[in-house]
Amino acid sequence: MIQLDLYSDPICPWCYIGWTWLSRAMESTPDQPFDLRWRPFQLNLGMPKNGMERAAYLEAKFGGQSGAVQAYAPILKTAQEAGLNIDFAAIERTPNTLDAHRLIHWAGLEGCQTPVAASLFRAYFNQARDIGDANVLAEIGETAGMDRAMLLRLLESDADKAEIRAQDKAARDMGVTAVPTFILARHYVLNGAQRPEQWQKIMAEITAAGPAPETEKNGPTC
Repeated sequence: MIQLDLYSDPICPWCYIGWTWLSRAMESTPDQPFDLRWRPFQLNLGMPKNGMERAAYLEAKFGGQSGAVQAYAPILKTAQEAGLNIDFAAIERTPNTLDAHRLIHWAGLEGCQTPVAASLFRAYFNQARDIGDANVLAEIGETAGMDRAMLLRLLESDADKAEIRAQDKAARDMGVTAVPTFILARHYVLNGAQRPEQWQKIMAEITAAGPAPETEKNGPTC
């Protein structure tokens, strides 16, 4: 297996698109070679702990609704090409995603990282849920087989906040400036959402190249 690190944020639409295309390529490839690891990268490091109203966020980031419409037009077009129904108008709050990244981190320790990360995308972009809310996060984790009560206790604490911030800083220090960013075998970097045919080509090249070096052994992933 080849380690594939995916730096993303659950509120990043390009990350949702990029993951969708990657997952389709993996599903279509027998014996796909990737050992996928989800890595944290917060788009809005200065976001208040409880997030903010979507309208206020759009005003601050894009100068208002018209600027947001212009910025999101290519995203919506590409999302439709990927078969994703993203309804930005239904989203009422932009969350601080630190807790969502903590949940993804804990899910990695329990072997259900990818289902949790994918559920966070769907909850935010398809269901307009506040993924900064502890109850929403605990429900997502529970659906993937994690213990809801334990998650609520962890989310009420500061557990692994420093770890997530350190991983985020480490990503920036090594040159990650936007997401999604994919790092293959801890060496080769792919920036942005890659279409399924690109991933299929990469997987075919990996298969043709034969056995690869071992990936780091730091717990199960899925």
